[in-house]
Amino acid sequence: MYKASKALKASIVLILGIAIFGARATRGKTTPAPTDGKGIAVLWREPVDLVSRDLFYGPGGKAHEPHGPFKFENEITDGSSPKFDVVDQDGVKWRVKMGIEARPETVASRLVWAVGYFANEDYFMPVLHIQGMKHLSRGQRLVSGGDTVKNVRLKRHLKNEKKIGTWSWAADPFKDTREWYGLRVLMAVINNWDLKDQNNSVYQTVGENPEQRYLVSDLGASFGTTGLDRTSKGSLAAYRHSKLIKNVSPGFVDFYVPSLPSVGFFFDVPEFGRRVGLLWLGRHIPTTDAIWLGHLLAQLSPSQIRDAFRAAGYAPPDVEAFSQEVEHRIAELESLSKG
Repeated sequence: MYKASKALKASIVLILGIAIFGARATRGKTTPAPTDGKGIAVLWREPVDLVSRDLFYGPGGKAHEPHGPFKFENEITDGSSPKFDVVDQDGVKWRVKMGIEARPETVASRLVWAVGYFANEDYFMPVLHIQGMKHLSRGQRLVSGGDTVKNVRLKRHLKNEKKIGTWSWAADPFKDTREWYGLRVLMAVINNWDLKDQNNSVYQTVGENPEQRYLVSDLGASFGTTGLDRTSKGSLAAYRHSKLIKNVSPGFVDFYVPSLPSVGFFFDVPEFGRRVGLLWLGRHIPTTDAIWLGHLLAQLSPSQIRDAFRAAGYAPPDVEAFSQEVEHRIAELESLSKG
């Protein structure tokens, strides 16, 4: 028993050592920002109409909501969620995301956009019929009747913008700015723990005033646990059970998001190491920047917050419960200004 205990402890130390080494390596590697873009790089734009923004329809507004019928175009095989592209009656291309990320991503895109950050034009559809639907290599079990999928997120493809790359949290044009720290705080508020660099996109816009827009383009891991757990995305129970602020020290605040993954990933050393390498994103954030983000969020009305959850098809009781938790977190940020 004693020998087994010593062996177990040695294994744990070895795993932690490898994970920490991997974490350091992860943080040291950066994704070069695009160098062939045109115009200025932008992460945040002051939301002068914050108090009147429509969080039911989100950044695309009612004018850009999808209109059927939809025709199947092709399957997308990257990422953890099954996806495919469709084209609607107006010739607009949409990326359909299936699975448990559809609802939380729809909500998150609205809250992120509401306070001035860029977000994709996402819409939730409880039922989607597709003409010419083909067999999917992933997510086929979510297709019923051969041509129908339920509870999906549609992301609009905009003709005036093009994805030109990804950006790294550790090496981007906005590092150490108020807006950069504020975005990290916002990820903690919504419990978006999946903060790896490949989930960050740079979009080049075209027109009279071209610019490179930096955004977190995959928000599907939100409103669940504080760390890697693929089954609790958009889970009300997990979101309510989690905590926001971990520690407050003179001038700085630490958040729980992102946290270590669940116990089931402990022996998946590569993944565990990658997640350890993201922990710094929720740590050592200037209190003034957390307060700044809290003041922005505090300008949202109760109805705006509830509209964001209604847009994702949550049942009325869940809309209310999720909204109350968001409001509680906003109040926590606001309380930081009281010392």
